[in-house]
Amino acid sequence: MKTIEVRTRAREQLVDISAQVRRLVSESGVKEGVIHLWALHTTCGLTVNENADPDVARDIVEKMRHLVPQAEAFYRHGEGNSDSHLKTSLFGPGLTLLIEDGDLVLGTWQGVFLAEWDGPRTRKIAAVVMAA
Repeated sequence: MKTIEVRTRAREQLVDISAQVRRLVSESGVKEGVIHLWALHTTCGLTVNENADPDVARDIVEKMRHLVPQAEAFYRHGEGNSDSHLKTSLFGPGLTLLIEDGDLVLGTWQGVFLAEWDGPRTRKIAAVVMAA
């Protein structure tokens, strides 16, 4: 198992981690298989989406702010980050990505993102590369 460390700069943001994930795949030497990624936190998740236009990531963050506001009268969690836990549950903490010819199998516009909902923080993602 390997770990990817990501430093986020805002309370809510999508950080493109495609290069770090590709580096792990390359270093593993696996040509065909999968890489499984798991965020080791309860207030950030992982997702795959467009990484060619940064407006897409900004739009996702803005929509999540609208769908799950930071403050709601019914929130009970004492740390003031209930929204972060909810957003993480919607995204999920894990991804499994395919590897072919020693690289990630992603569409032309796809990238791998850490979805930060309670930053800025230093986040860790566990990664396991497995041969087919």
